[in-house]
Amino acid sequence: MREYRSDAIRNVAVVGHGASGKTSLVDALAFVSGSSKRHGSIKDGNTLTDTAPEEIERKYSISLGCAFAEWNGAKVNLIDTPGFLDFQGDAVAGLSAADGALVLVGGVTGVEAGTERMFREAIARKDPVLFAVSMMDKDHADFDLAYRTIKDRLTAKVVPVEIPIGAGAGLSGVINLFSKKAYVPTKSGKAGEYEEVDVPAGEQERFRRYHQEMVEAVAATDDALLERFFGGEDLPGDEEMAAMKEAMKRQDLFPLLCCSAQRMIGVRTVLDFLVALMPNAFEMEELHAFKGAEGGKAVEIHPNDDAPFAALVFKTTAEPHVGDVSFFRTFSGVVASGQEVYNATRDGVEKLNHLAVAQGKERIEVSCLHPGDIGCVAKLHNTHSNDTLSTKAHPVRMPQIAFPESLVTFAVKAASHNDEEKLQQGLHRLHDEDPTLEMHYTIETHETILGGLGERHIEVALARLSRQFGVKAQLTAPRIPYRETLTASGEGQGKHKKQSGGRGQFGDCWVRIKPAKRGAGYTFVDSIVGGAIPRQYIPAVDRGIHEASLRGVIAGYPLVDFIAECHDGSYHSVDSNEASFKMAGIQAFKAVAPKCRPVLLEPLEMVDVVTPDDYLGDVMGDLSSRRGKLLGTEQATNGAGSVVKALVPQADLHLYGTRLAGLTHGRGSFSRQFHGYEQMPREHAAKVIAAHEKTKQTDVVDE
Repeated sequence: MREYRSDAIRNVAVVGHGASGKTSLVDALAFVSGSSKRHGSIKDGNTLTDTAPEEIERKYSISLGCAFAEWNGAKVNLIDTPGFLDFQGDAVAGLSAADGALVLVGGVTGVEAGTERMFREAIARKDPVLFAVSMMDKDHADFDLAYRTIKDRLTAKVVPVEIPIGAGAGLSGVINLFSKKAYVPTKSGKAGEYEEVDVPAGEQERFRRYHQEMVEAVAATDDALLERFFGGEDLPGDEEMAAMKEAMKRQDLFPLLCCSAQRMIGVRTVLDFLVALMPNAFEMEELHAFKGAEGGKAVEIHPNDDAPFAALVFKTTAEPHVGDVSFFRTFSGVVASGQEVYNATRDGVEKLNHLAVAQGKERIEVSCLHPGDIGCVAKLHNTHSNDTLSTKAHPVRMPQIAFPESLVTFAVKAASHNDEEKLQQGLHRLHDEDPTLEMHYTIETHETILGGLGERHIEVALARLSRQFGVKAQLTAPRIPYRETLTASGEGQGKHKKQSGGRGQFGDCWVRIKPAKRGAGYTFVDSIVGGAIPRQYIPAVDRGIHEASLRGVIAGYPLVDFIAECHDGSYHSVDSNEASFKMAGIQAFKAVAPKCRPVLLEPLEMVDVVTPDDYLGDVMGDLSSRRGKLLGTEQATNGAGSVVKALVPQADLHLYGTRLAGLTHGRGSFSRQFHGYEQMPREHAAKVIAAHEKTKQTDVVDE
């Protein structure tokens, strides 16, 4: 393929809700441009960018895919992103590598939760956005309705620049509001080819209405054009196009297209608009002031050929018989195949052998890449997603992609005990490919915790574990790290005496135990006077009490926030030692703590739920049913509705994300943060204690 310089490159993330036609459109764009030789379909499982077995089987995207279309002298890099919120980490990664977003809205469904989420993400990044109503060939497709849902739910600044002729089975072409011409498929219908004709008589009134709306919207963004418009002058299409491009960069306007990827109607005009309206790396520089760190110094990164090389790895995938493939976006400098680069994130040198660009799963080797381009390379030694590649002379660390945090957690273990090591290795590899798939080991509950963005996310991860690593895994709800504490004071003796011939064991201590303030932890007080217990043995009493407290009193959970005072005791000049007094401390705790009215503490989470106002009552009611303490509501800063703040027991938040999605039709989101511990209501504590007793009895039987 030919070499493209920065001004001829467009980087576009194709985003939208699941099943809105993103993968089909990317496939059609590449095919129509001639950059791909085959037109695939979701049904047949042979699209350009959905290539993983899990994607082919489920018929939806799980991870991002890269492709390109060469059109009108430009190279359009297309980043196909997953639409379902369970996999939105890859959609965020795709936006980070792009300079603009093509947001698809289903012609039948209109704006959905994933559309809304990714549009707001693009807006937050200050990216230009181009909308397209997709799948206009489907039954019940309605361009006008989809347009209204964009206006009502996303932005009033959307303006059609293209409208369909008909819909569903009657879709027969599109009308370009700039050229004032209709484009209808040729009789051959080959590769989306069309012929330019006058606007049909039956569409004239609709065309005039939408054209007037577009001209007014464009003129309103430019004072000179506005003056000419009110002067009655007919604005040339090229001037309107240039004004719209500038308005897009400022997010003052959001053009709206329409198309059918399956029948390849409107696909060529989508390419025309992508090249004409989407900015290149130079044009976005003024808005995206890319900055990195060179040592401790902040440096600006410019898309110039003669600048030091800098690129960000935004995605890592593992391919059979190949290994890891790293996808990166270049931001400055030219990089050549075989060049050594410096990974400033991990302080290592890598060699970019077989530098390539991706066309789906195919990699086309290139000699070099210019700033703003997207490339890939296989078999780097120690490079992962979010790493920066630069040069040793000018090491740079780019700002990292802010991936969404896990919303759903499970305890995971291998179905076979012999596969535990393979399970850990597999989970680490999956995390390298998908940073939103998190794992950690919890010492307290002795569990490996697997976190993701939804149940579907976790389900796919397990399928990949089985396929790629041969590990069957089992999921359970994570154990809750309860605590125990005391509500009264008590006093008693701990005495350890053992004689079995020869030197014996003797330790004796008197201990007072009382509650401390919440969060104070454990405090030991030495009140021994007169040598009742020799100084060298007192720390052993402390260790014994502390060790016993970790096993709790009523349900086997660590006991916290108490003070233990050792005030008396006795010893034997021959038989006493540290081990004996440690045992005495354990016995003292076991004797005294049950008298101090122990209670269970449960962990609470501070939860912020963002919900459209239509679902506010349902969300608040659901939080209350989870024993949540509602702290109030406030308006969401991004206009997405209201934010509900609540304190909710951790035990009642398992799979809350799934429930919230159901309540809000996928439009709600939440974040959580550990708040602290609070005494558990008696009736709920009784269930935890009963479960502990049942476990103890089972353990005894097993023994």
